[in-house]
Amino acid sequence: MKRFLGIFLRGAGMGAADAVPGVSGGTIAFVTGIYEELIHSIKQFGPSAFGAWRRGGLSGLTMHLNLPFLVPLMAGVAVSLISVAHLVVWLMADHPLLLNGFFFGLVAASALVVSRHPADWRWWHILPLIVGLLMAHWLPSLMPIIGLLGSQNLTLLLGGAIAISAMLLPGVSGSFLLLTMGLYGTVMDGIRGFDVGLLSIFGLGCLFGLFVFSRLLSWLLQHHHTATLQLLVGFIIGSLPVLWPWRELVRYQLGPEGQMIPLDYRYLTPGDYALLTGESAQLGGIVVLILIGSTLVLWLGRTGRTQPSAGPDDASSQAPDRDGSPSRSEVAHHASSSQRTSSSKRTNKEEGSDA
Repeated sequence: MKRFLGIFLRGAGMGAADAVPGVSGGTIAFVTGIYEELIHSIKQFGPSAFGAWRRGGLSGLTMHLNLPFLVPLMAGVAVSLISVAHLVVWLMADHPLLLNGFFFGLVAASALVVSRHPADWRWWHILPLIVGLLMAHWLPSLMPIIGLLGSQNLTLLLGGAIAISAMLLPGVSGSFLLLTMGLYGTVMDGIRGFDVGLLSIFGLGCLFGLFVFSRLLSWLLQHHHTATLQLLVGFIIGSLPVLWPWRELVRYQLGPEGQMIPLDYRYLTPGDYALLTGESAQLGGIVVLILIGSTLVLWLGRTGRTQPSAGPDDASSQAPDRDGSPSRSEVAHHASSSQRTSSSKRTNKEEGSDA
């Protein structure tokens, strides 16, 4: 029950982060120590699941898909998205500086937590870090092209695939990409109003994005682990300017429905912001919220390292492999039994010769 509640709360944190443009639920998963288990668990959804169900029934399918982990996590995400959607819209409208300040501290501390060099770090791992920085900067500027497709259904489908893929990347905000595509308001209104038709099309795109992108990420983490982690750190650091509280929109375009799509900002000091807008920079409140966000992430990073979770590989090691061959545990058990049998035969032979 304790593990269930812990995973549920991590999912709730991911859902809350995904509802805010500029923040990624993947960052929360990374900091809380469940990121790689999440990616590998999502990858298990595919043709191999049918084989696991045929061989092991419902229990085999549950182990293969790592459902004891995914069910409470997704429940937390869903509950948080539905409940936080109203709160986020209100905060973005009435208190944008304070909201951005909190998440700026959260993401900045996340970059510190995940950028600790592993033992096999090499100087050339700076290259994927730079690639991540550049991609985090360029991706939002490319997204308005999606909003020009003309067909709303096609835009929703492709937007869902891109947004969910971005949500799997720490530092890349699926919500912010939806905003630059001109879809954020449409999707949030659909969530608040339970628009089944709109959410079905958007959800179909999300499923496609999950199926493809989770496999790519899982392969990269398995074969190029450290380089992939550095790429993800680059994404996190590159997302920080989007969350800087004191900024001025200097370039935008209008979406198909007349909504404003931000393209570029000018970043200001608190004093310049107050002079330019004639409004309070709310420096004290923002600094406090930056510290709260940073402290929360550092605490989550510490608890995430001290409480490792069992990944899907642990569960799958008990089930047969996809090609029907014995599982790793079965092979180990067979080898151990063979060694004991051979040892017993040698002992009996030696006793017979002594006699």
